[in-house]
Amino acid sequence: MKLGANYLGNEVCAFTVWGPNLDSAAVLLVSQDQRLLPMERQKGGYWHVRADQIPPGTRYFYQLTGGESRPDPASHLQPEGVHGASAVVDHRFDWTDQDWQGVPLESMIIYELHVGTFTPEGTFDAIIPRLKELRELGITAIELMPIAQFPGNHPPQETSSINDYRNWGYDGAYVYGVQNSYGGPDGLKRLVNACHQEGIALILDVVYNHFGPEGNYISQYGPYFTTVYHTPWGSAINYDGAHSPEVRHFFIQNALYWLREYHIDALRLDAIQAIYDLGAVHILEELSEQVAALAAELGRKLYLIAESDLNNPRVVHPVEMGGYGMDAQWSDDFHHALHSLLTGDRNGYYEDFGTCKHLVKAFQQSFVYDWQYSPHRQRYHGKSPENCTASQFVVCIQNHDQVGNRMMGERLSQLVSFEALKLAAGTVLLSPYVPLLFMGEEYGEEAPFTYFVSHSDPELIKAVRQGRKQEFAAFQVEGEPLDPEAVETFLLCKLNWENRKQGKHQVLWSFYQTLIQFRQTIPALKKMDFQSIATACDESQQVIWWHRWNASSQVLCLMNFHQQQVTVQPKISTLSSQDGTPTRWRKILDSSEPKWMGPGVTTPEAIALQQPLTLQPQSLSVYELQR
Repeated sequence: MKLGANYLGNEVCAFTVWGPNLDSAAVLLVSQDQRLLPMERQKGGYWHVRADQIPPGTRYFYQLTGGESRPDPASHLQPEGVHGASAVVDHRFDWTDQDWQGVPLESMIIYELHVGTFTPEGTFDAIIPRLKELRELGITAIELMPIAQFPGNHPPQETSSINDYRNWGYDGAYVYGVQNSYGGPDGLKRLVNACHQEGIALILDVVYNHFGPEGNYISQYGPYFTTVYHTPWGSAINYDGAHSPEVRHFFIQNALYWLREYHIDALRLDAIQAIYDLGAVHILEELSEQVAALAAELGRKLYLIAESDLNNPRVVHPVEMGGYGMDAQWSDDFHHALHSLLTGDRNGYYEDFGTCKHLVKAFQQSFVYDWQYSPHRQRYHGKSPENCTASQFVVCIQNHDQVGNRMMGERLSQLVSFEALKLAAGTVLLSPYVPLLFMGEEYGEEAPFTYFVSHSDPELIKAVRQGRKQEFAAFQVEGEPLDPEAVETFLLCKLNWENRKQGKHQVLWSFYQTLIQFRQTIPALKKMDFQSIATACDESQQVIWWHRWNASSQVLCLMNFHQQQVTVQPKISTLSSQDGTPTRWRKILDSSEPKWMGPGVTTPEAIALQQPLTLQPQSLSVYELQR
């Protein structure tokens, strides 16, 4: 059952909508003198009509029970925004990626970006010229924040600007619709095609836990929502109540639609803890099975990556083990442990972190809280990630949430020293996990990234402003946040891309590039499991060291999080050679070197483990075993 307007060629189009609450339904063709096409009711509450003389681009509404006209819930394009008519889309495209086999999850270096602020133009096409430099950096996958149609502040006019559409994307009301201001369906396909030509996978962020508040007419069609559960954004989606099979179908078909029609390589599922389903077969389990079937049909692996704050290994356990079958999940604990150690922040959920031991545990198993008592939650939280591999976890030091949900949207470059930025980069990129960078992080972008919207309802605008203030009050942050509705706030968040080749920004960019090259070429760093890493710390000195190995290489890393110079002697049992002879290590990277604008080297070029080592403040030293 293909939902929406399915263009069949030769100006023939089949329209299908689910509307069990409707007594009648019709397609109103607004671009053809208000032509009305009555629809026939079919099994399961679906309505359908097939018609000719429907060229691509035809604008239409659905007329509900002979009364109000509403956009298509499965609209593929909303040329006039969330309140306007839907448009018929011809999905034929001249793809040139027939030989594309994707990027393995364990080889992904993910680069998260927001289409509207990544370039001055704020479009899919404007991203394409930057792909070569991202590939030069070492990026192998870009992750787009949601691009499903979200509201704009003004209806399209000759004087309209692309800046009239300002949103992170999580307020999307049409999960099948490609944001019109970004370039619509063809623009997205051109970007995906170009990514594949550069050897870069494309991950799309999708939202299956709520709909945006404006342009959200979907409840007029059927019981898409339930009152049994509640999310931070309102009523939960009905995945397990009456009529839930059709709701599940709506979202599962949406996932397959992105993967099939747009050649997307992976989906990042937003906040799955707000996807409620107490049925015997969880919606995520069903989704995993359907995506696996499509991957087998296409002959290449497709990935599902979940954002989850549950610390539950069930998310990534295979279906046959009772899991949801996701390929990976974000690790909040790794970020929180690293951020709190670098910044000293203890507000909000950061009160659960702040010691070297927290980060050591995050290195060893990703979850710091594995049924430990959480002071912030005031309850026990998490479960041990048994039977998981490190490649099933995505880690970062910055992402849209962790930057954008600060009151002023400060990036890490505004919170810590340049030395700490390099230390953070090494911590993430040399970890055994899949690393994610947030756009601009690689050169120390200093422009903020804060929350911005463009709503037309004054009451909704007021509610958003009040909500932001209440959120920061919970973090005990005083002051006035940037106005999320102001166009100036949005423009302030645009990247200063030209800085990447200047001064300290170029140095940091080269440092990131070097770390990524190490990750991609040193065998010990390519092995991503929990059995090939050992780590320890000196809490009093705020120093952490880890040892990673495989059959052909070994790497030792020392990280000083102290703001003063310290002297330590690393002790890890796995560092001893098999025959008991002393091992010697050759230094391959030191963030305190002058070439990285550091204060000067204190660690020797080669070391034996018996000797004490002096580390510069907030520095990173990496050694490789000499053979």
